[in-house]
Amino acid sequence: MGRRKTIDRDRVLEVAEDIVASRGASALTIDAVAKAAGITKGGVQSCFGTKEALIAAMLRRWMQEYQERVDGIAGPRPSPAAGIAAHVETTHLHDEGSQARAAALLALLLQTPEHLSDTRNWYREQVAGLDMTAVADRRARLAFLATEGAFFLRFLGLMPIDRSAWDAMFADIRELLGPS
Repeated sequence: MGRRKTIDRDRVLEVAEDIVASRGASALTIDAVAKAAGITKGGVQSCFGTKEALIAAMLRRWMQEYQERVDGIAGPRPSPAAGIAAHVETTHLHDEGSQARAAALLALLLQTPEHLSDTRNWYREQVAGLDMTAVADRRARLAFLATEGAFFLRFLGLMPIDRSAWDAMFADIRELLGPS
């Protein structure tokens, strides 16, 4: 009797992210993931159940990886402004491939409204706790919005931004945050 194969769930998520990043959100199907991962459709379904559950797992994974990077910069439970400063650094320094996958995943969310509430909550949490009567917190909010704008413009292919322009933009964004 042969040993039952186990499916590497993280590998399946990587394959799904690569499909979205390279071929677009509409290319993400259980069948496409199965073929690219070299497993059966039933194997993908045994890991995730449905395409919607696969998308949810992709989103959770991305959010967890992001939070680990932010925590590595700001530590656990930073002030709202320090959390935004860590977000700026994380967005600036994270590798382009991962950011392109994140942008593709967010584009996928636009096609799956049931996942938009998690994303909306994430954005709400990023600016929650800022004191809009404090100049520094208003500047932190502006830095957050500038970071997100630059991210989406670059990684959704809406504006060509090479590395030197990217670095210059983030130098400007850091100035909004003031001295560290």
